[in-house]
Amino acid sequence: MSREKIVLATGNRGKLREMKRVLAALPVTIISLDDIETVKSVQETGRTFRENARLKSIAYSLGSGHLTLAEDSGLEVDRLGGAPGVISARFSAPRATDKKNVRKVLRLMKGVSWGERGARFVCHLVLARQGKVIKEVRGVVRGRIALAPKGDKGFGYDPIFYYAPLRSMFGELPADVKNRISHRGRALAKMKTYLSAWLRQSAGARKNGRRGPGPLRP
Repeated sequence: MSREKIVLATGNRGKLREMKRVLAALPVTIISLDDIETVKSVQETGRTFRENARLKSIAYSLGSGHLTLAEDSGLEVDRLGGAPGVISARFSAPRATDKKNVRKVLRLMKGVSWGERGARFVCHLVLARQGKVIKEVRGVVRGRIALAPKGDKGFGYDPIFYYAPLRSMFGELPADVKNRISHRGRALAKMKTYLSAWLRQSAGARKNGRRGPGPLRP
């Protein structure tokens, strides 16, 4: 019996790497956007992480013909009114780099006391098939914006995101540790549980000659 194919709809190499690592144990064939180059790229025009994730999952599931998992995520800094938010990847410029984005956040937070440096990472995941959303999950982790970058692991704002329970920046954490406690790791754990059940139901349906399942009941 052929394995279900699933498109991981993100162009961010760091995010793709984390998603693949967490979902590796599932009985699926993972496909990246590079594997479906003929499918038109989707513009992230939503005003929220949820809207962007839905846009991508719906469009890429239609374009590819495969089960599609899309995500949108970013950093929300309390003192900055939730910025950078949905423009986290391009906060400093339309073609920003991680280092430039980090420098901009640190510049805007210059002189802000430690107690006022609260922030959170947010990740919204959406699973869709044939243009229909079948599951959404969200992951959030709170921390603080550090005074200076530290660590060479991870990507994005990881070097300035201080996680108090481990007394470390995300940029200092090994991948397996970060994936257990990060916003994306938490969202992926929920989605992995759902997908595992969905795949079992789908395999049972195909074995009995029925169409694949829609959303599972909670």
